[in-house]
Amino acid sequence: MRTLAAAALLLLATAASAQDKTPPYWASIASGEAMMRTGPGRNYPGTWLYKRRDLPVRVVKTYPNWRMIEDPDGTRGWMLVTLLSDQRTAIVKPGPPRAIHLEASDSSRVRYRAEAGVVGRIDKCAGGWCHIAIGQRHGFIARGDVWGTDTGESLD
Repeated sequence: MRTLAAAALLLLATAASAQDKTPPYWASIASGEAMMRTGPGRNYPGTWLYKRRDLPVRVVKTYPNWRMIEDPDGTRGWMLVTLLSDQRTAIVKPGPPRAIHLEASDSSRVRYRAEAGVVGRIDKCAGGWCHIAIGQRHGFIARGDVWGTDTGESLD
C-alpha cells in the first residue's frame, strides 16, 4: 500500500514540475496511449492517438492542466499534462542509420547504429553530442542526428 502511495506522489510531483515550466520546453509522452486534441479540454475532438511511450514532444503553449505540443512531424495539438513526462528523450531523424559512438567524438569507435525513428532517453548533451540510452545500449550520438534538443542547449 505504501509503495502505491509513493508511486502516486511521484506521478503528481512529475506532473506538477511539468506545469511550472515556461514554454517552449521539451517533454515526452509518459503513457502507452495519449490522445492529442484540437483544444484544451476533453470535450474537444481527438485528432491523434499516440501509442509510443517516450516519444519526444515540444511544449509550445500552456493552459491549466493542458499543454499544446508539437510532435517530431510538426503536428500540433493539446494534451493533458498528466500524459506528459519531464523525461528527456530524442528520436533519430530520417535518413540512413546513425552511428552511436563509445565517446563524444567522430573519431571514437562506433558501438552500434540506430535506424530513423528509434527513440532513446538522453541525459547529457554538450559540444554537439548527446548521451543516449536505447534499451540496454547506450553511447553518444551527434546532436544533429536527433530531434529532441535545442541547438546550443546544455543538458546535464
